[in-house]
Amino acid sequence: MISRLLVANRAEIASRVFRTCRELGIETVAVHSDADADLPFVREADAAIRLPGTSPTETYLRADLVLEAARAVGADAVHPGYGFLSENADFARAVIDAGLVWVGPSPESIEAMGSKVEAKRLMRKAGVPVLEAPEQPTEADLPLLVKASAGGGGRGMRVVRSLADLDAEVEKARAEAESAFGDGTVFVEPYVERGRHVEVQVVGTGVFGDRDCSLQRRHQKVVEEAPAPGLSDDVRAAMHEAARKAAEAVDYRGAGTIEFLYDPVTERFWFLEMNTRLQVEHPVTELVHGVDLVELQIRAAEADPSVVEQGGAPATTGGRDHAPQGHAIEVRLYAEDPAADYAPQSGTLTTFEVPEAPGIRVDAGFESGSEVSTHYDAMLAKVIAHAPSREQAARKLAGVLSRARIHGLVTNREQLVQVLRDPQFLAGEVSTAFLAERPFERPADDPGSAVAAALALAEQAGAARTVQRGIPVGWRNVVSQPQRTELERAGGELETVEWLGTRDGFTVDGYDVVPSTSSGPRSTGSTSDRAAVVLERDGVRTTYHVSVTGLPGREVVDVDSPWGHARFTRVPRFVDPADAVASGSLLAPMPGTVVKVLVEAGAEVEAGAPVLVLEAMKMQHTVAAPTAGTVTELPVSQGQQVAAGEVLAVVEEEQA
Repeated sequence: MISRLLVANRAEIASRVFRTCRELGIETVAVHSDADADLPFVREADAAIRLPGTSPTETYLRADLVLEAARAVGADAVHPGYGFLSENADFARAVIDAGLVWVGPSPESIEAMGSKVEAKRLMRKAGVPVLEAPEQPTEADLPLLVKASAGGGGRGMRVVRSLADLDAEVEKARAEAESAFGDGTVFVEPYVERGRHVEVQVVGTGVFGDRDCSLQRRHQKVVEEAPAPGLSDDVRAAMHEAARKAAEAVDYRGAGTIEFLYDPVTERFWFLEMNTRLQVEHPVTELVHGVDLVELQIRAAEADPSVVEQGGAPATTGGRDHAPQGHAIEVRLYAEDPAADYAPQSGTLTTFEVPEAPGIRVDAGFESGSEVSTHYDAMLAKVIAHAPSREQAARKLAGVLSRARIHGLVTNREQLVQVLRDPQFLAGEVSTAFLAERPFERPADDPGSAVAAALALAEQAGAARTVQRGIPVGWRNVVSQPQRTELERAGGELETVEWLGTRDGFTVDGYDVVPSTSSGPRSTGSTSDRAAVVLERDGVRTTYHVSVTGLPGREVVDVDSPWGHARFTRVPRFVDPADAVASGSLLAPMPGTVVKVLVEAGAEVEAGAPVLVLEAMKMQHTVAAPTAGTVTELPVSQGQQVAAGEVLAVVEEEQA
């Protein structure tokens, strides 16, 4: 029996495994990088060991350091989570050779399925349908998909629509795969434009239903659900049988996932890969099947016969299938901007509050005050809803997300709400092209949010006064003009709010300000104030919840209301000349590392020409010239760390 388990991973998945361990009475051990030292999972563990450094290659990918940590605290088992070393057969062997229990499949199974190229050969032999590209593709074979052989999560994956781009996209995929997985091996297969990703959960050779994971951006999943909607009974049964064959082909033990590409037009499906680990989206299966997959992993590692032989739960069909109850939908909440090509965000998550509700589960790696670094994946949390029907689950999940308070970073929350309320999604018409064909549009701005922000700033300034406290905020003996507060929305739009301070509170054209609930901000810490501002317009009252952070004169204001979330930055009245940048400056869209510099100072470039490549959160981003011109300044070099907003280059526009 396992008594002390080390999780060789971080954030949300570490917390998830710890939760089951506590229920089973197993002591827990965390390992953490310097960047993760203050995250919740470190505090949740019974013991925590530092892995010096910040990047994955310095920390979570260092098998030797993880094993040293296990020995140092007397751990007798290791759970790899997902990502990092979770599908590394050499690491699994090293754990076993060290006399520890490996919570996962055998190294031989990992090895057999770890290479997607070798896995396809095995599946073809086992009679599982496989998708393959010709060795020498032609234009008729386009589009193609370049994929990393050793990993997943969208890293090292590129769509190729022209043969002329194939070599360049292969090199980019290799670089991303090497950075994320330590293995730059890639392969090419046909790309099915509007296919669906449907996967089957197995424990040993027992099947726990299927999931749809088709809604993706950058080939990384965003929305997952179980059971997969719209499959005929025959297709579902055939997929489950193919999954059993796949698991049997490698004598599989423990939890794993067989992923298929499904064409709803022809109702054909093909094997894509086997994930020899727990999946990010495992909660939807747990909720509809009433099981704890982490517990089943642990029991399989302890050689519990009920798990090894039939999947570890009461079976409905001869010990092989387990019937689902209701429907579950999971969304991945990312620190990224869908309106800016999903650019990852980093910084302080000043507020992170998801309301509790029946049937709602939140698996989070962060909390209010957590720092989101550039070194790892941008996922903040998974929010999951379980309900009797798919429509009810979608409605419940959209409602909880819309009421959540998430401040400090731009996230994909609004996009997720839009998807969950989209008629096409609700009709079950999903595919891998869903998000690409329905690009995110920011919700229409609510002018009341800006008014609420301006009044909260004024009230905060009044509350901070040390003299003349009895004088109303913004009071003037003789009013000649209104007070003006200039704000910048998160998208860059400027907005000026004009208001007057009176004996009875505030007046704003077009609104009645209800004074009874606007009694001033309530302090929640040294850097954050909250206030409730109630505005009435055309007989309709709306309550705006306002949170203010930052330095005086440059405050950041987050406003939550039934109309959504809005974020503003107060525009200072006077700009420091040191803050100005030269015209034509290319600014870093996020903190990251310069991995390639593609031009030299003095070079002539065309509009859209790549200037350099920036890596952040394990993804590479090309920074291009905004106009045709000359590169007059190039202050950065390969390997340099840069901050968001830092000048990367200056392109002086050609004069007509």
